[in-house]
Amino acid sequence: MSTIIKATAVAVATGLGLVTLSACGGSDSGKTSADSADSKTVTLVSHDSWAVSKNVIKDFEKRSGYKVTVLKDGDAGEAVNKAILSKDNPQGDVLFGVDNTLLSRALDNGLFQPYEAKGLDQVGTEYQLDKGKHRVTPIDTGNICVNYDKKYFADHKLTPPASFDDLAKPAYKNLLVTENVSTSSPGLGFLLGSAAQYGDHGNGWQGYWKKLKANGVKVVDGWEQAYNEEFSGSAGGKKAGGDRPLVVSYASSPPAEAIYSDPQPKTAPTGVATGTCFRQTEFAGLLSNAKNEKGGKALLDFLIAKEFQQDMPLNMFVDPVTKDAALPADYAKYDVRVDAPKTMAPKKIADNRDAWVKSWTSLVLK
Repeated sequence: MSTIIKATAVAVATGLGLVTLSACGGSDSGKTSADSADSKTVTLVSHDSWAVSKNVIKDFEKRSGYKVTVLKDGDAGEAVNKAILSKDNPQGDVLFGVDNTLLSRALDNGLFQPYEAKGLDQVGTEYQLDKGKHRVTPIDTGNICVNYDKKYFADHKLTPPASFDDLAKPAYKNLLVTENVSTSSPGLGFLLGSAAQYGDHGNGWQGYWKKLKANGVKVVDGWEQAYNEEFSGSAGGKKAGGDRPLVVSYASSPPAEAIYSDPQPKTAPTGVATGTCFRQTEFAGLLSNAKNEKGGKALLDFLIAKEFQQDMPLNMFVDPVTKDAALPADYAKYDVRVDAPKTMAPKKIADNRDAWVKSWTSLVLK
């Protein structure tokens, strides 16, 4: 996003035997997407964070008769840009991973053809941002939020921040690290959350970021550096000597920290400032000029089916969007509920994103 899933989770997931197929090695036949209409191969183009349990993908292949090949195309922004450039002769049949911050760019460029996936009635209406046109299908959701190091705040007898306003208070001076909005999905999401909170007129979000800058916010290029090097609450941050107890990450980061700890703790070592969250939803769509439309439609049906939806949380650390999907017990044990995340219409994001990024860069980095 954009990539909701964390790099540490991917590394562990790979070790647990989850499927992260590539176009070169995912198909026994060795055929590419150009042959998919004839070969019974269906090709999914995705950002780098795709992961699924082997038995789940095998179940789909057995039932449908299609062999799934996955082509990873960098982060979400890169994958979308490549898909737009190649839309007349697409690399695959379905694109997964375009999120609400990039959605209008994909739709305005005619990237997808309409298809109403079977089971769409089970998907929450709040996630159906292209409702009625069905050019994309919601697949997963999550929240970009500030995380905090519980031990730091307990040791310093300081109440963790709970809102955007709190982060600008003197008590939290020099404690927050965030990502560059021009190079990072969570960084951009945090900016959009502040724009949704404070507006884009007058002082608005710009006035808020002036306060954050004066309060010592640290900006780094990406999530990996912020979370696994600068943040004192993560396993990686502890090893790296990170000294910032507040970081822009995801509401699913505490479950990931806890689940991958050995032994697992009773409670996660990190918490979420739930008043700082921005909802991120990922979509998939049938690419225009897809070679294997029938296989692509079957794959979209599968992505919102209960089996795949319930498989996602422990693989990609995102939440299902269907009403009939239950969270895995380990995930639910540490899950952080966010009742009222900030949201923004894709068109408003599209109309303002570039200008806001430019303004933020000038204001915060110069």
